[in-house]
Amino acid sequence: MIAKFVGYNSTTVAGSPYGDHWRYLRRLYALEIFSTNRLNNFQSIRQHEIKLLVHRVFHKSGDNFVTPVELKSKLFQMSYNIIMRMVAGKRYYGEEIDNEEANHFRVLIEEVISFGGASNPADFMPAIFLLFFRSTENKLAKLGKKMDALLQGLVDEHRRDKSRNTMIDHLLSLQESEPEYYTDQIIKGIVLVMLNAGTETSSVTIEWAMSLLLNHPEVLEKARNEIDNHVGKDRLMDEADLPKLKYLQSIISETLRLFPAAPLLVPHESSDDCKVAGFHIPRGTMLLVNAWSIHRDPLLWEDPESFKPERFDGVEVESWKLLPFGMGRRACPGSGLAQRVVGLALGTMIQCFEWKRVGEEEVDLTEGKGLTMPKAEPLMVRCKARDMVHKVLSETS
Repeated sequence: MIAKFVGYNSTTVAGSPYGDHWRYLRRLYALEIFSTNRLNNFQSIRQHEIKLLVHRVFHKSGDNFVTPVELKSKLFQMSYNIIMRMVAGKRYYGEEIDNEEANHFRVLIEEVISFGGASNPADFMPAIFLLFFRSTENKLAKLGKKMDALLQGLVDEHRRDKSRNTMIDHLLSLQESEPEYYTDQIIKGIVLVMLNAGTETSSVTIEWAMSLLLNHPEVLEKARNEIDNHVGKDRLMDEADLPKLKYLQSIISETLRLFPAAPLLVPHESSDDCKVAGFHIPRGTMLLVNAWSIHRDPLLWEDPESFKPERFDGVEVESWKLLPFGMGRRACPGSGLAQRVVGLALGTMIQCFEWKRVGEEEVDLTEGKGLTMPKAEPLMVRCKARDMVHKVLSETS
């Protein structure tokens, strides 16, 4: 239902059925949105927002592990600001930001997240829709109209002022030469997908990774030593360092194995009768791939419930065993951006601070409800800034 009322009647790349329209969108994302060149153009934005994250954590933590810090909201704000600055050149989150547009945006995003993470029985049993879910339809229709008005406002604003270098500006420049392809609805759908799929997924993954590292301090220390050895202590790591940090990449892979940001991949619908694992699947059946279950299958993984980043050391894992971003034609087109954000943010947090649990007990790894499977309780930590943090703060002040 949310794809119908908020996702432009299932015409975005996430909800569109196979066909010419979907192939066009997929090609557009690959060439114009998530190409290496396009991502490199916005590298400074990601670096700056992560420095601001360090700044916020430092000022909340006090000195020498004194004050507990809640990480969830700070990671969420960082992720959203990165995407919003890339697509529209705006920051909507932060204690220093208080304006009507930003407040309205935050309220709408919270509504979209709450609906997106809720199961809707009418999707699976359409016959009960008229009896019980008319009110849900009305709420989603109103939410869709409000979200569309906000996105249209962003597009119109950039159409009037063409001086900025954002994704909306780039798409509007393409619209001038090919208006039949780069319509306002296509542009709004791209922004919507990036906000919904490219933000909370990254922040949730970083929070899970930090939780696991706090429960395994020896892994945390090994990761910090790797960063110190390859990057040094005189500068902040950047995206160019990520390929050298093999153990950090293994930590991220193991985190995504245990706690995939999308435990159920994007729903598939069979276009024809088919067989899956010996089961007859009639045409038109909605099929959900349980990545969480595959990632913990003892037939595929040794000791699957344990956190062991070393299992990925020097090993090329088959794509069908580890699929946090899906696989095949429906794989997430933004996986390259997600890997940059998660790798740089997590690595920077490890590089800049020493970390401890709030108490003696291990961090609770209970899973909460939602489309992205967040922690049931936000992560609270204690931290102490390393010497290099003062250099970072001087560069962001």
